[in-house]
Amino acid sequence: MDRQSLLSALLVTFAVGGVMYAFVYPYLSGEIQAQKRTAALMSSTERRRDARSGDPNKRRKLIQESLKDVETKKKAKVTLEQRIAQAGLTTTRTIFLIASAAFGLLVAFLVFVFNSDPLVAVGAGVVAGVGAPHWLLGFLARRRIAKFIAEFPGAVDIIIRGVKAGLPVADCFRMIAGEAAEPVRGEFRQIVESQTIGLSIAEATERFADRVPVAEASFFSIVISLQQKAGGNLSEALTNLAGVLRERKKMKAKVRAMSAEAKASAGIIGSLPFLVGLVVWFTNPAYIAVLFNTTVGNIIIGASLLWMAIGVFIMQKMIDFEI
Repeated sequence: MDRQSLLSALLVTFAVGGVMYAFVYPYLSGEIQAQKRTAALMSSTERRRDARSGDPNKRRKLIQESLKDVETKKKAKVTLEQRIAQAGLTTTRTIFLIASAAFGLLVAFLVFVFNSDPLVAVGAGVVAGVGAPHWLLGFLARRRIAKFIAEFPGAVDIIIRGVKAGLPVADCFRMIAGEAAEPVRGEFRQIVESQTIGLSIAEATERFADRVPVAEASFFSIVISLQQKAGGNLSEALTNLAGVLRERKKMKAKVRAMSAEAKASAGIIGSLPFLVGLVVWFTNPAYIAVLFNTTVGNIIIGASLLWMAIGVFIMQKMIDFEI
């Protein structure tokens, strides 16, 4: 019964932590500030280009519309289909939900077999069937986006050289779809396939920016869309974009190097209570057993884990810089 109470307290702690994460994350993350800085930077850059163009009013209107569309899409809630696409999976929403439910039922059955407590089994099944699949989608999406950011500047260079050599933009996209590394190759293959079924290049790149929710893809979509609508020197615009992408990549590498020490310190601080608890358990089990054998001890463990989770989350946000 004591073990069941402990498991129940742990499940309640994780549930409360998940709810707090869902409500507190938008206020602690820097995504909104990063979007505002990006919009301001793009607006100032495009205003300088408008001063050299033949129709400033038209270009200014197109730029404002493009930035407004990007901001609206950023604020829109990401659907499950979009998250699956961002993770690079080819499965459908129905299959994903069925697989998640099956995994949750399997975990609940195994926990019930070994624990015989329906409440604990249901809680474990919910965590495994709802939390684990969504965490997996986020992990796969982050890994895929990191690979994309590393390969994307090279793809832009291919387009620049192709345009300067006189090739159409669509042919440059086909070259990337056949020669670039994944996931850039797969994304440009989808752009080419979208053009094959009748979409324009601007519409295909807009969908591309939806599948890859990073600033680099949004910048590329805006450049292609403006060039298709208002004309201009595409090679010059893409050359400037390639420079921006490389500078962003260098800045991210510098930030990663500068924050490595802080991340190591946060990892040590977060793991220290567990290490001390293990040491006490092996050296003097009776001293720490009261936390596991009494109801008050279980409550203390649950509350401590909750506060530790909040502290680790805050430390992670303090050292996670958005470029």
